[in-house]
Amino acid sequence: MTRAEKKGLTPSTVRVGRRYRANRLDEPYDAVIIGSGMGGLTTAALLSKLGWKVVVLEQHYTAGGFTHTYARNGYEWDVGVHYIGDMGAKHTTARRLFDAITGERLEWAAMDHHYDRIVLGDEAFDLVAGPKAFREELVRRFPGEDEAIDRYLKMLRQAGGAMPLITLQKILPKPAAKATDWIRRKREPEWLNRTTREVLESITDNQQLIAVLTGQWGDNGLPPAESSFIIHALIAGHYLHGGYYPVGGASRMAENIIPEVQKGGGEVFTYASVEDILIEKDRAAGVRMADGHEIRCDTVISDAGVFNTFGKLVPESIARQHGYHQKLESVQRSMSSLCLYIGIEDTAENLGLPKTNYWIYPHEDYETAVQTFLDDPDAEIPLVYISFPSAKDPDFETDYPGRATIEIVAPGPYDWFAEWADQPWGKRGEDYEALKERFAQRLLEYLYQHFPQLRGRIDYYELATPLSTQYFCWYDQGEIYGLDHDPSRFQQEWLKPKTSINGLWLTGQDVLTCGVVGAAMGGLMTTMAVGGLKGWKLGKHFLVG
Repeated sequence: MTRAEKKGLTPSTVRVGRRYRANRLDEPYDAVIIGSGMGGLTTAALLSKLGWKVVVLEQHYTAGGFTHTYARNGYEWDVGVHYIGDMGAKHTTARRLFDAITGERLEWAAMDHHYDRIVLGDEAFDLVAGPKAFREELVRRFPGEDEAIDRYLKMLRQAGGAMPLITLQKILPKPAAKATDWIRRKREPEWLNRTTREVLESITDNQQLIAVLTGQWGDNGLPPAESSFIIHALIAGHYLHGGYYPVGGASRMAENIIPEVQKGGGEVFTYASVEDILIEKDRAAGVRMADGHEIRCDTVISDAGVFNTFGKLVPESIARQHGYHQKLESVQRSMSSLCLYIGIEDTAENLGLPKTNYWIYPHEDYETAVQTFLDDPDAEIPLVYISFPSAKDPDFETDYPGRATIEIVAPGPYDWFAEWADQPWGKRGEDYEALKERFAQRLLEYLYQHFPQLRGRIDYYELATPLSTQYFCWYDQGEIYGLDHDPSRFQQEWLKPKTSINGLWLTGQDVLTCGVVGAAMGGLMTTMAVGGLKGWKLGKHFLVG
């Protein structure tokens, strides 16, 4: 019996969570959480451990946000979980947090030792698991650059060491936060929030080495000349001990978190569209659903992102009164993307598919490649990321025997597809489908270039554009990482769990950083801020051990 059959699902869906009906609510609730991304689910599970009864409201047909999966034509793909770091040892903060919110039911499979392959034109470089092996491989490929490589690894450690104070400052009361700011300025390296390229060019002038070190820039959506070194260091350090994949696929995350929410009497509802956050006497009073039902609650937590929260859900007059319209002008939406989902009627082993991610670039000058593509969509694609989920998941062959899946991700500006945004999903017309097909064929050629044995073997493929992200994940311009992680983003003091509207809180990737673990850490921070002394005690358990 396949995974879909075990769940009682149709072949075209993978659905996690309970379908919303007003009469299924078990009111009252201690907290209402809008959105079931990793931040929302983490907050819900942790608050449940504190004895809170929580309801999570998800507008999509399945819970999990970017950790959900979808199935079609006998295949299943993840939509955002391609790999996760820090899961190989149970003592890491990330692993302990995931063990707690999933009841230790979620298992992790290690990827290949060379977890990322950075392809620059005709040359390929491997990022190898383990700090010592990582260093040795770089020194082997870049003789004479050992001092720069050692300096780089030291800087990653320094950046990681600076994060506890950055995190703490976001959840402390204002007076204590100001004191923490003074301590931060004394202790933080002066280069911490400069651009990644600026920092790396201060330790080496070898542009090829810089390109290899920043070859994962697609994990935050900004090339090195635009991203803050903070986010680069967090991502690079996160994967320094290798990449891991959830056994059974990405949907196993939400599947295992929801029972932890239910233990506290809570629930996770899908098809649960929130129309408005109710504000009465300048404090949150609950939410109004699309069906008109009002869920009254004095603690509302939004995992919908700051643009949705203050641009759509909070009444405009209240958002303006608290200055959030102006604050939204201080941040930018992150990149949008194209994703090609591929299915083949054969096993990953027979096809020779690796457990390694491929990052393919035309050359080492990432910024020029990106700008050239933005100016001319027919120019060479500046970044092509290829992932092999069926090879990474040891359960895939059991659940989908004789099948394999591949995903290819590339930048895809929303503006290129905006003219079809008002058309119904799945019925956007021949011109839209023709544009999708042109991009799909271009991406397939990158696959065939590196895996020629796959030419002629494709059974099914489907391209998702930024309009798909807009439709399913409720991000207006198809942004996949919430907010841009440029230096200015990390100077925004308002990006924290507590808003200036009493009873309204934020969680998820906009609170701290992007990614599955970044969003989960945002969920932990929100729990600490909302949960009082019990929340701080719980947070200390994960942050200190």
